[in-house]
Amino acid sequence: MVLTKEYRICMPLTVEEYQIGQLYMIAKHSLEQSGDGVGVEVVENKEIVDSEHGKGQYTEKKIHLSNRLPYWIQAIIPKLFYVTEKAWNYYPYTITDYTCSFIPRFHISIHTRYENNNGTSENCLNLSPDQLAERIVEHIDIAYDEVAAKHYKEEEDLRFFKSAKTSRGPLIEGWRTNYQPIMCSYKLVNVYFEVFGLQTKTEEFIHSCIHEILLLGHRQAFAWMDEWIDMSMDDVRKYEIELQDQANTLLKESGTIAEDSMLTEEGAEKIEIEEGLGGLETPKTPVKKGYFNWF
Repeated sequence: MVLTKEYRICMPLTVEEYQIGQLYMIAKHSLEQSGDGVGVEVVENKEIVDSEHGKGQYTEKKIHLSNRLPYWIQAIIPKLFYVTEKAWNYYPYTITDYTCSFIPRFHISIHTRYENNNGTSENCLNLSPDQLAERIVEHIDIAYDEVAAKHYKEEEDLRFFKSAKTSRGPLIEGWRTNYQPIMCSYKLVNVYFEVFGLQTKTEEFIHSCIHEILLLGHRQAFAWMDEWIDMSMDDVRKYEIELQDQANTLLKESGTIAEDSMLTEEGAEKIEIEEGLGGLETPKTPVKKGYFNWF
């Protein structure tokens, strides 16, 4: 039985604002987590065009994290391995796929849609009756769900944070009921780990990691609001490339990746919009089989 959850994360933003904040948060968070051979290596980042979804952005990343896994997983994997993340961003709809360099039967898929409401859409991802029956809906409160002690920062505590530029916040208990503006990220996550004896335990562990990452990332996106609220899409894309290059440099210096695999700003400037996906098949609506994805 595959463990499927639909996470709903409300933010005191509009869908349009969140697009900038999300890109800023992912770039900054990825750099924060890079170092000592652990981090996010950006392999590809380019514009694409899809016949159904229109213009979008495709990214491929290698997430190096073996020494951050629990001991019972480290015991069965090589010391150096990575998770590949492939993402198709047709905002406000995105698809993300995760596979593992060592375990071919590991797969995570995440289908996300963003709407200007407080999490009240019951089927915004157009799931089938069977999928609706199987999913578990889990609401994440960015202000009042407990974040791990190792990630807690007083300046990112949204119960007390107030934006200097927008005056939004602090978020009082029950804020999702009537706060304006408000939007919701709906994420359908399918986790597959078909290894006998480890499937249930590992799938549950992966979902706990996803919950933690989603909570932390969305807290930071709002807490860092004054850093990105005045940015345009061009501004945040330039910032994204700059921090990707820094993260790749840290991984290169640690010996985790080769120098010629780095994505540079010069290389990024040469990427042009493709007519079609150029061999990158966009994953369709999730079915009963699949793999794990997030971000």
